[in-house]
Amino acid sequence: MPISEQGYTHWTGSFVERRLPWWPITRLGIRMAFKRKFFKFAFAISFLPAFIFAAGIYISERLEDFQFMLRGRRGSTSFLEVNPAYFKSYFGGDFLLFMMVMIMVLAGAGLIADDLKSNSLQLYFSRPIRKRDYILGKMSTLAFFLLLYTLVPGVLFILLKFLFAGSFKLVANYPWIPLAVLLDSLLLTLFFSFYTLLLSSLSRNRRYTAILLFLVYLFSDIFFGIFYGIFRKPGFCLLSIKANLQQVAAALFRVKPPFDVPWIYSLLILAAIGLACGAVLVRKTRGVEVIT
Repeated sequence: MPISEQGYTHWTGSFVERRLPWWPITRLGIRMAFKRKFFKFAFAISFLPAFIFAAGIYISERLEDFQFMLRGRRGSTSFLEVNPAYFKSYFGGDFLLFMMVMIMVLAGAGLIADDLKSNSLQLYFSRPIRKRDYILGKMSTLAFFLLLYTLVPGVLFILLKFLFAGSFKLVANYPWIPLAVLLDSLLLTLFFSFYTLLLSSLSRNRRYTAILLFLVYLFSDIFFGIFYGIFRKPGFCLLSIKANLQQVAAALFRVKPPFDVPWIYSLLILAAIGLACGAVLVRKTRGVEVIT
């Protein structure tokens, strides 16, 4: 019997250039995040502050129906006044920032670490995907969750205030609030995205990266507490990631910052950390690993 051998067959199709070549990476990252253990629980818990603040807006417009809540507070309702400080309390809240870190631990620790472990970067870059598309795809995965906790609730709070108050007095009295919501949301999103991707690119082990993500955030605040307790100098707040984020949030919403330190210093530190993370990230994500 004659034996036929099939040689290489030329592909006669045509490449289709996608406008969003990074979107499949983002979509996969979001889908894989929901498959992680405990992620759905942490994802749901993270919205708890948003529900509480939304309820506070409703109660602030219906105080006559909630007089029982004011017992023991000597008639004070300042904590229910929807003003720039109200928004700052949400965006700079300890619990919200902590839960954002936990979401980054669960959803972002392996975004690059898993690719390094399986040597997937060579497969990514062998396709019509540039390095910036790869990084943008990974960042968009994190941005999806971060904007859900910041920008979406912030806009919702403003709309709820309009709806329950029946007027636009909030924006008339504080016209900078919508812009502050947008800028603070972008700040949190960009910072935590670069922070997470940098640490994820430093190791092939997802668990090691997850621990590092949590400990760097936690110990930065612990070191601030130690030095501030010893020297009583508010300038040590610049050591804390959380304190720097709270300082900038206070400045954006034009309320008194928690520490007597110019907020621009905190912004410069966060920007420096973000730029350093971006520079290292670009060097760490390459298709061919060079061993020296």
